[in-house]
Amino acid sequence: MDEIYIRKVLSGDVESYRYFIKTYQDMAFSVALSVVKQEHLAEDVVQEAFIKCYQSLSSFKGKSKFSTWFYRIVVHVAFNSIRYKKLEFVDLKLIDHDQVYDTSILDEIIENERKEMINDALAILSPKESVALRLFYLEELSMDEIREIMGWTLANTKVVLHRARKNMQQILNQLIKKSEYHG
Repeated sequence: MDEIYIRKVLSGDVESYRYFIKTYQDMAFSVALSVVKQEHLAEDVVQEAFIKCYQSLSSFKGKSKFSTWFYRIVVHVAFNSIRYKKLEFVDLKLIDHDQVYDTSILDEIIENERKEMINDALAILSPKESVALRLFYLEELSMDEIREIMGWTLANTKVVLHRARKNMQQILNQLIKKSEYHG
């Protein structure tokens, strides 16, 4: 499907580019957020990545999947953004829930807290580890695809994912210990 829209855009059908935005914006935001750690900055990164993608679409040779090529652009723009802006990362605090009215609300609160805790942990992880976990678990990309997106060797990809899992577990354990509400 990507190839069809690439040909349309390259032949002058600018409106067809909406397909790529619709298809890839959520994961691009997630990947960008892994690196820059702040939503408003991640939005800027995604916008810039889509612009760069559009401008260099003619250089896409199809040697990899379009998504791999595009996420590599997102990662590059995100790391450049933190490199040039010298961002300071802020630790987020968990919000405690203290009133529950029924089990469905309780389940929802527990699920929200779990998601919040995972996002907090991803925000604490290094950008490389955070983006590697998101690509592997959320986007379900292979080690080879992550290697290509990140520009790492396969061995380095495995090492980063291994360390990321270990660090994620340690961070989650610390967050759980700090939290008064354990679910």
